[in-house]
Formats: sequence, structure tokens, C-alpha cells
Amino acid sequence: MLRPFDLLLKLVKKGAEADIYLTSWNGHNSILKIRKKKDYRVNSLDTRIRTLRTIREAKMISETKSFGITTPLVYFVDEKECKMYLQFVRGKLVRDMPVKQIVKICKDIGKIVGILHKNGVMHGDLTTSNFILTMQGLVILDFGLSQKTDKVDDYAIDLRLFKEVLNSAHAQIVDESWASFIRGYKKILGSLLTDKVINQVLVIEKRGRYANVI
Repeated sequence: MLRPFDLLLKLVKKGAEADIYLTSWNGHNSILKIRKKKDYRVNSLDTRIRTLRTIREAKMISETKSFGITTPLVYFVDEKECKMYLQFVRGKLVRDMPVKQIVKICKDIGKIVGILHKNGVMHGDLTTSNFILTMQGLVILDFGLSQKTDKVDDYAIDLRLFKEVLNSAHAQIVDESWASFIRGYKKILGSLLTDKVINQVLVIEKRGRYANVI
């Protein structure tokens, strides 16, 4: 059900799990995230999954702030409708920046991811589209796939995804950007843990190559 302040909606992104709209909240520009019903799931199960994921994401966004990382404010969570109203962040997506700037910013992204992992959080969707550079600094977005974990393998999955994104979306600067990211990551986690995670990234990559051969 749409509320009065939802009447002016502009679709920003259609995703597999949720649709993202630009709307307003109490006179402020706002991002509305609506988790979509999955017809292939039993209705009661689908509602439970979408509700729990919506609540979890809101909690993860708020918890991440306590680590000193900048995330959008959560204005309101509608558990029944599986909707969440978030602060609209003005800035530029890292994805759309000049290549030299992306290389430099990757070090700061590495620091942010290092802080997440140091505090037992896997983001789950690390892409250059989920970081916005504002006048105040970097803001990390979209915690829809995030989870609490202390497993090195989960941290490696985060890094592997980011590396894949660099390779596909920023191929001309992938090596420099990845090295920059690792420098920032290592600054937070230190050499020992960073090496463990990177070694696990290599293991994951070998699994993928083996699967492709088979």
C-alpha cells in the first residue's frame, strides 16, 4: 500500500531482490527500497524472508555507523510492507569517476572494507556502484546481502567480488585499483590477516577455474 508521500516515485533501479525509488520523507529527498514478492515461494515464507531481510538490513546500516563508517540514515522501516526509507545521498558514484580518481579512492574503499571485516561484517555486494563520494567523504550503500560473520572465507568472497567488478567495469585500471584497495585494507587489518584473506581469494579463484574446465 502506498502512503501519501509515496505518490511521487521515480524508479532508480530494478533489482532481483528489490526495487529502488527516489521519493520524499518529511520534506526530504529519500530513497525507498521495496523488497519484491517472489511468486515461486509460499506466501507465508516469502513474507517472513522479506521482512527479516528488511529488518536485518536496517540494523546492519545502523550498526555500521558505530564503526565510524558513513552510511545513509534510516528514516523509517515498514516491516509489514517490507519497505525502507533511507537518506538520499548527494554525490558521485565511484563507478562514474575518472580512472585516476578511482585508483586513488580504492585505497579508502579498502579501509572501509577492512573496518567492516574487523568488526565481523561481510557486506556481500561490494561494487563501485555502492560507494558514493560526497563533500564529507565516502558513503557505503546497500547492505541487503550483508551478514555477521567471523569466517575468513566470507571476507574473501567480499574481496573476490570487488576484484571481479574491477576487472569487468574498470579493466584498464584493474591492477592499480586492486593494489590500492589492498593497501587500504592492510592498513586496517594488518599483514597477517590480510594475507590469510588474499590467500583464500586465490583459493576461490582456483575453484572457479577448475569448475570452468569441468
